[in-house]
Amino acid sequence: MFDACARADALIVYWSKPAAATIGQRYAVKLDGTTVTTVDHTHCRIDGLEPDHAYRVDVAMIDTDTDMDTDAFDGTVGESCEVGSRVFRTAARKRMIDITATPYRAIGDGTTLNTTAIQQALDDCGPRDAVLIPAGTFLTGALRMHADSELVVSRGAVLQGTADPRDYLPMTPSRFEGTELDCYSSLITIGHLDHDSGPNCSNVVIRGGGVIASGGRALAEAVIEREWGRVEAELAATGQSLDDYEKPETIPGRVRPRLITMANASHVELADVTLKNGASWNVHMIYSDHIVTHGCTFESHDVWNGDGWDPDSSEDCVIFDCDFNTGDDIIAIKSGKNPEGNVINRPTRRVRIFDCRATRGGHGLAIGSEMSGGVEDVEIWDCDLSGLWYGVEVKTTPKRGGWVRGLHVRDTVMRHAIIRAVPYNDDGVAASVPPVLEDFRFECVRLLGGVPADADEGAPREAVYIQGLPEPAPPIRNVVFREVALGGAAGAGDAELGVRDIVADRCEELEIRGVRCG
Repeated sequence: MFDACARADALIVYWSKPAAATIGQRYAVKLDGTTVTTVDHTHCRIDGLEPDHAYRVDVAMIDTDTDMDTDAFDGTVGESCEVGSRVFRTAARKRMIDITATPYRAIGDGTTLNTTAIQQALDDCGPRDAVLIPAGTFLTGALRMHADSELVVSRGAVLQGTADPRDYLPMTPSRFEGTELDCYSSLITIGHLDHDSGPNCSNVVIRGGGVIASGGRALAEAVIEREWGRVEAELAATGQSLDDYEKPETIPGRVRPRLITMANASHVELADVTLKNGASWNVHMIYSDHIVTHGCTFESHDVWNGDGWDPDSSEDCVIFDCDFNTGDDIIAIKSGKNPEGNVINRPTRRVRIFDCRATRGGHGLAIGSEMSGGVEDVEIWDCDLSGLWYGVEVKTTPKRGGWVRGLHVRDTVMRHAIIRAVPYNDDGVAASVPPVLEDFRFECVRLLGGVPADADEGAPREAVYIQGLPEPAPPIRNVVFREVALGGAAGAGDAELGVRDIVADRCEELEIRGVRCG
């Protein structure tokens, strides 16, 4: 991976961490043959560029003995030091469509409903335009973006969704917890759901430094209340009751709107915005590809199912330089739920997560539990996940089918590495074969163990917890831990129990090498 997001005056370049790179590795970045900066992470912003102009960018690792103040990288370094070289083109300048100008006349007073005005501006946005949300709080209902459009939520601006479910109608095809169903429209929707086809909406950008927020818990509770009677009647017709489920609100809650949904979308960039208070998941991409998220803050601490960023049966999804404080998993990688997910059979592949931070709260960085279509090739590096209850967690259920394979975590701090079956969300007809979990590598990681003070009672305290499914499911296979530090949580009084424990059951080909305590 060596790619860039383009602005008229800048390039945001990002790359995969080379196998030979160490913790804190520095990189030299050249623009048209001249070193412009050195960085200690695998992304870099290059400013001050000309619009619609081609630039060659070269990146190489710097030897730790090299003088950082010199033009050390001259383009002739050995092949083992090179990271990438590519020509990128900056974007052309765009005409800004200000939603407060004529004919839109949106009002940013936090009380005037601006849905019609903002949607009209989005509809009018052509490939050479961008819709501008200026400073102010602009109240709105559900919005939809089309292909080749851009939304700029400027610094000081809040695009604020209401807490009234009626503002998120009509309902639209979506997917929640692995099942396709009609849901309330998200605050921003990109594309149209169709599991039998490819992309139908491409080249969309949302950026700008401002805030995109929805109605949060108030909206979630209002949707559940609105749906309760309808769902009860439907279940009663089949001899069921809401009391048959883990939480009575689970079923009416499945239709809650997301903050941003991408369905059958391709080449979408989310950048430099605060994303907060979706009524359930915040950013959800379904049957999509080439989704890049960077420089964002996710806030949803008081929201049930308040996941941050969820790739679902999607490919080539990248997230970097983001902060999380969420009411559920910061990231949840999914691919459908049995039996529907087995039939649709669209895996999630090639997910890259790096230089992200979750130090203030959140449940886990999860793969599953809805993974019936399969998940493979997930790489995580240079992240601080010390505030999560579960760390990096691979989870399934005995009924799921599908697989998770090819997870690589390196140079990361977290409390736990967990691979297991979970007892919840296990309804649905079982797959014809049990799930397969294999090929996991954790290298140069610090596992703090224990739990934060706000974690639930079911959170494991062990630094490593591997629990394979009972027979006839195959055991978890090929799990590697190398250069692992156990413990070391700051003020770890609540984390001492189990902080240095490694528990593994129903696991074959387990390698543990280079483990140290403290």
